Amino acid sequence: MLNAILVSTGVVALAEFGDKTQLLALLLAARFRKPLPIIAGITVATLANHAVAAALGSWVSSMLGPTLLRWLLGLSFIAMAAWILRPDQLDEPLSAGSRRGAFVTTLIAFFLAEIGDKTQIATVALAARYQASIAVILGTTLGMLLANVPAVLAGDRLARHVSLRWMRSIAAALFGVLGLLTLAGAGQRFGF
Repeated sequence: MLNAILVSTGVVALAEFGDKTQLLALLLAARFRKPLPIIAGITVATLANHAVAAALGSWVSSMLGPTLLRWLLGLSFIAMAAWILRPDQLDEPLSAGSRRGAFVTTLIAFFLAEIGDKTQIATVALAARYQASIAVILGTTLGMLLANVPAVLAGDRLARHVSLRWMRSIAAALFGVLGLLTLAGAGQRFGF
């Protein structure tokens, strides 16, 4: 269980750098200048979104045989590695005239932005791989917070000091290694 939390945290934290939700966190921080409600909104939205994703991952793993599941997971981890290398952009700008507060705006915006996002798909694959939904949800949520809380607190100063290309490359390499280990079956011995 601890391995599922640690791997989920690391994978999502690295994958989140440069992601559209990190850009959204920067925009929300600039718009509202209230870090605590924004962080709370990110947390609740991520828990809800990733709970749905983990349930889907657990369901998929229960429906497929071990060999087919191993191939599906291995190939999806490798596909995630390739997808992470493509920089994200925020699809829609945040409405400046929002009548909602920082928490509600963040909750809605983050939940919707995560639908079909890399980290949600990673949560599906990790839950299917580890068959420990709670551990994966905790890990992926922690990973989201590790990547987004500094963005909320430091704003655009963070973007000037962190090489997003470098972080995406590390995340892609990690997903690639997870994919290859899963395909080879070697990861079972090490908890991957």
